[in-house]
Formats: sequence, C-alpha cells, structure tokens
Amino acid sequence: MPDLVDLCRRAVEVAGSGTAVEAYATEGTRTEVRVHDGTVESLTFASSRGVGVRVIAEERVGYAFAADPDVDEVEALVRAAEDGARFAEPDPSNVLPVLGTPEPIPGLTREEVTTLSTERKVALALDLERAAVSASPDVRRLESARYGDASSRVVIATSHGGPLEAERTDAWIAVVALAERDGETQTGFAFRLERGPNELAVDEVAAEGADRAARLLGGRKPASAKVAVVLDPVAAASFLGVLAGALSAESVLKGRSLFSGLVGQEVASGSVTLVDDGRLIEGPAVAPFDDEGVVTGRTPLIETGTLRGYLHNSYTAARSGERSTGNAGRGSYRTVPGVAPTNLFLQPGAQTAAELMRGVGDGVYVQDVTGLHSGANAITGQFSVGAAGLRISGGELGEPLREMTIASTLLDVLRWITAVGSDLRFFPGGTGSPSVVVGEMTVAGT
Repeated sequence: MPDLVDLCRRAVEVAGSGTAVEAYATEGTRTEVRVHDGTVESLTFASSRGVGVRVIAEERVGYAFAADPDVDEVEALVRAAEDGARFAEPDPSNVLPVLGTPEPIPGLTREEVTTLSTERKVALALDLERAAVSASPDVRRLESARYGDASSRVVIATSHGGPLEAERTDAWIAVVALAERDGETQTGFAFRLERGPNELAVDEVAAEGADRAARLLGGRKPASAKVAVVLDPVAAASFLGVLAGALSAESVLKGRSLFSGLVGQEVASGSVTLVDDGRLIEGPAVAPFDDEGVVTGRTPLIETGTLRGYLHNSYTAARSGERSTGNAGRGSYRTVPGVAPTNLFLQPGAQTAAELMRGVGDGVYVQDVTGLHSGANAITGQFSVGAAGLRISGGELGEPLREMTIASTLLDVLRWITAVGSDLRFFPGGTGSPSVVVGEMTVAGT
C-alpha cells in the first residue's frame, strides 16, 4: 500500500504544464461505544483513507477524489480533475497558497488511542453510565452514555510546496442524564474531549451531567421581564456556533453576515475578545496547518469589542485582498475546502462563575438553549429560543426555571456582555466559552 506522501507527490508530478495542482490525503480510524442500562447498545469501528485532487488551470477549478487509490489511480484523478476544470467558470480568485514550513505542535497524539483494547473502551462507557446513575438519587437512567476516539493523519502537497503532514488523536466521553421526580423528566448534558482516553475524567463528567439534570426538577415558568442573564459555558458556546458562520468571509462575500462592512467598528462591549486559534493545544481542532496547508495561528476577530476581521481561506482572501487566516476546512477528502473555524473561543476573564453570579445579584442563569440554529437569523442576528436554567437570587442559584424563551439580537447580546468568567470549556464543533454575564435580556415565561 503506497504511503499518502508518495500519492500526493505523484499527483503533483503528473500535472500538466501550466496547471496548479493540490493533493489532499487523509487516513484514520474511529471507534464509538454507546451503552444503555448496563449493556452495549452499539459498538462502531470505522476507517477511511482517500485522496482528493484539485487543479487550477486558466483560473478554472476541477476536483476529483478516490478512496484508497494506488499510484495509477492518483494519476487518473489528476486527469479527471483537469478535464473537469475545462467546463468550470474562470475566477481570478481561484488560487493555491504557497506552503511554508509550520512549526510542529508537540503532544497531539497519544499511543493509547490505538493500543487500548476494545474491552477497556467499552468499560469506560459503562463506567460513565454507572457513575452518572450513582451521582444523584433523582437520576436512575440515562438517555445515552458514549465513549469515542479517533486517530487521524493528513498529508498535503501542491505545486507551491509540501508535502506537509500531521497526526492527531482524540478521545471523548458524553453523557445525557435523565432526572425523574413525580412524573417529570429533565435532561443534563456533559462532554469532555482530550487527546487520549487516560486523560478523561469519567466521574467528573458523570456528576456534571447528573447535576445539570437534577437541578432542573420542579421548575416553573418565570414572569416575563428584562433581566440580567448568566449564560453558562454550554449555552454561551451555542451562541458562538451561530456567530462562527457570520464571521466567515464566505458569508460576508455572499451578503449573508450581520458583520458585513463592520470591520474596525465597535460591535461588542469591551469585555468581549473573540479569537480563533488553530494552534491552541486545549482546543478540539488543533493542527499545525489548515486543509490547504496554510499555517494556523491566533486570529483575533473581535478585540475588546472591535471587529478586526473575518475567517479566510485562500479563495476568500484573494477575492477580498486579504491573507488567508489558516481557516480552510473540509468535510473530508471528497470536498474542496471552504471556510471553517478551528478553535473559536471567547477569551476568558479572571472571575469564577460563582463570582459572576454574586456580581449579578438577581437574574436568570441559563444552562440550555434549544432551537438556536433554526431560531436565529444569520443576517439580522435576531433570535427567540427556548431556554432552561435557574433563578439567581442574592448572588446564588435558586429555583429551577423552565419553558421560558429568551429573545434579543446577537449584536445586542455582544454589546450587553458585562463580564466574562474564567471557566473556558470547549464543545463539539470547535467552539468554546466561559460563563458570560449579559446585563439585560428579555426572558419570557408567564
């Protein structure tokens, strides 16, 4: 079986004169265990290996891909991509970046991801379930308990440099606990991602999921009012997931971003610094280069309230007269790169969550929001979504609240952020946030 480096090099070698070519190759394995009531509900192993070839000839792009190709098939991919380019529309922004030599990021892999036995991986999921149902008397069963891990390798070579290669391992656990009392059921979600399974805090995640479910029992609708709101890291990261799309240069160029034309202007309070950092080792999407081979780095998007720029790949950068920010992203080797965040997070402050609530005094603590991606308008920023949480009384968490709606605009939320906590957490999708205080937000209940 030829190595990915050899396949990518061959693709570059056989490209026609005057044609720019990029070969993007990946290989990896993935395991996921889901348990329920002490038994294995599903156990999935998956592996993938493939190469995608992009060519640019006379400003026209062609793309072709294949799963697990040999050297001859890679040559055929180049020919197919060249043939496809003949029928594409020319665009001067179709360019390939010049590849540099990225600094390595130590500590991206753990051997135990590939050497840990299947029995031990199953045991981790079962341990998570047992710990969750033991953490609270109101939690006797779970909606789901999962363990997963992945090992991946990517290689990129182009007419302008390479080959570059990088490897990473990931391991994660997730639990959705069900708390029940007097015919009422509430759910609590908890998640952790680390580089390897030995770093996962099973008991901590189990207790968090159980507590988040149990503390919502007995809740009631609050009176409708404008109040101070504390968004916990889960809720705050959900809002960042919507903002990520609005901060993509693709959205800006298509006129689909609420941040269009606002670079250099104040779009948030001075407490807000929003950063994308592909080299942040704690982040789930850490990598030395993006999916075009551009070196990743720290990109301030909003800095002490001022919009500094957008996320770019090579195409959007060329079209905008900017430089790529190292944010080319692909779903797999089957697709051309778009724009994607890496580790997008709100810069944490110095206060703990408890200190934030004491500063608020009275308000509402939101731990879950539902329907945000469908209920938020990416162009205007308006949203109205369901929420669950607890009342804040005298700086302490009080009675649970449910069946409430929070409504505002994303820009108003950014401008009303008065404090940011120290408890930064990352979640699926690559976004991370600490707890956030929004000085005023409409909460609708009764």
